[in-house]
Amino acid sequence: MAQETILVVEDEKDILDLVEYNLQGAGFRVLRAMDGIEGLRLAKSERPELIILDLMLPNMDGKEVCRRIRQDEHIHAIPVMMLTARTEEIDRIVGFELGADDYLTKPFSPRELALRVQAILRRLKEAEPAKALIQFPGMIIDSEKHRLEVDGQGVDLTVTEFRLLHYLATNPGKVQTRDALLDRVWGYTFEGYARTVDTHIRRLRKKLGAQKDRIDTIRGIGYRFREDI
Repeated sequence: MAQETILVVEDEKDILDLVEYNLQGAGFRVLRAMDGIEGLRLAKSERPELIILDLMLPNMDGKEVCRRIRQDEHIHAIPVMMLTARTEEIDRIVGFELGADDYLTKPFSPRELALRVQAILRRLKEAEPAKALIQFPGMIIDSEKHRLEVDGQGVDLTVTEFRLLHYLATNPGKVQTRDALLDRVWGYTFEGYARTVDTHIRRLRKKLGAQKDRIDTIRGIGYRFREDI
């Protein structure tokens, strides 16, 4: 069986070595880049299964790299995990707004990093639910083609955004807690990561346009998908 490839874009050699060592120990093939331009080049040429991307990089920062990945039709669906020393919420939100699927702040546990990577890749391999085509007035969700259509127009979603929408839409009317969504869509639950769900919901609503009200906020609990709009 071919090894899954992880691209790590990090300009601090000690951290890059640490990440590479732990990922290789977990059975992954690791590609290395120490600046944004090289990272983007490798993403395009190698098309790894996942990209670990530092926010602060020379030549081209992580935000711009992530933006360009999401704009490229050949690599836009590759999951991106942001790696950053910044802990302020605004930095995490900016990363998610640009299309990051997950993030870790430095210093981090190498074991947690490997577990996160494994969780992301595991959920990509999971079989889609039996209901592959979901239709509501003005909305079609096709899990076989990984395609969302809103009012007759195709909408580009990241892997995580699509899984989040698909899960909510396959359980219409049922309130989903943030922890439940983290477990089902992200594949893990960690204290303090509930805002990850909130940020992805905001991005998803923006992309849904006129259909944004299908996702209801249940204050203090989580979210619910509505059929009745």
